[in-house]
Amino acid sequence: MKELTLLEQMILAAIISLEENAYGVSIRKKVEKLTGKRLMYGTLYNALDQLLRKGYVTKTKGTTSTGRGGRPRIYYALTLAGKKSLRTSYDLQQAIWNSIPRFLGD
Repeated sequence: MKELTLLEQMILAAIISLEENAYGVSIRKKVEKLTGKRLMYGTLYNALDQLLRKGYVTKTKGTTSTGRGGRPRIYYALTLAGKKSLRTSYDLQQAIWNSIPRFLGD
């Protein structure tokens, strides 16, 4: 399993927290809320495509609502491999931070 980039970790964390409401705009807003970082849509969708190719997320087409019009939303969800990869990244970061001496926090 390949290590996730920080961007991929942020996006996967947003998708997990949004559950069935994880579509492009909501993912972007959640990443900004969690991290304070604003993603360009091109950056977001390129990363989502990469996560799809890796098999870490799936996407499904929603229905077009009558009031909204336009194209239907595309919803994203983590696969089992995506959850495992995110957990591995979390464990690695915890190990790194736990190894740093406490005096660096001052």
